[in-house]
Amino acid sequence: MSQAPEYRRVLLKVSGEALMGEREYGLCTETVAAIATDVGDVVAMGVEVCLVIGGGNIFRGVSGAAGGMDRAQADYMGMLATVMNALAMQNALERKNVPTRVQSAIPMSSVCEPYIRRRAMRHMEKGRVVVFAAGTGNPFFTTDTAAALRAAEMGCDCLLKGTQVDGVYTADPRKVANAKRFEELTYLDVLSRDLNVMDAAAISVARENHLPILVFNIHAPGAFAQVMRGEGKFTKIVERQ
Repeated sequence: MSQAPEYRRVLLKVSGEALMGEREYGLCTETVAAIATDVGDVVAMGVEVCLVIGGGNIFRGVSGAAGGMDRAQADYMGMLATVMNALAMQNALERKNVPTRVQSAIPMSSVCEPYIRRRAMRHMEKGRVVVFAAGTGNPFFTTDTAAALRAAEMGCDCLLKGTQVDGVYTADPRKVANAKRFEELTYLDVLSRDLNVMDAAAISVARENHLPILVFNIHAPGAFAQVMRGEGKFTKIVERQ
């Protein structure tokens, strides 16, 4: 008999880059489908799930600003990229028979719902996955910060960050052979060591709201469900007891 999930309601943050698969940019439909399968498995466990997806696979606001574009304008373009990714994820989830709603912080009623907190909570109570798009709706804030903010607003039990590796390391394990993986860190550890997990604003929001952050490999089949049961490899970021 499989172990019951440790969390009742969670938010999964997936970077736009995670949707590229082996491509240099854009969407890999196989990768999106694989992530949708894992999300569907967790929903089947009785966990209420919401998602925030980045837009880096389509447009990176900071690099656009570096190329001479106004930062705010670049960030708005990045927000629109997250809407495209959210719609792709909705399609993939519904192909797996997982009812899904997309809510955008920038209203665009022809393609998705506007972000309304109580409506989003009601969707999850009914077993629907909610994908939050367009970040916070404000420039200068990352989708990591949007994820921490939405997780706090939704009363989530934890925030999951799906990355390319199975946790937080002292250095990039794909480049440094002897990089050490952390089992557990505090929010202050992440900030003081300048570990590249989430930006400082996201860590601060999580810390203020006592929101544990679990970092795991989004590409490992079944890893999301394993983490929900407290199994597998992941790094947990919490307040020191």
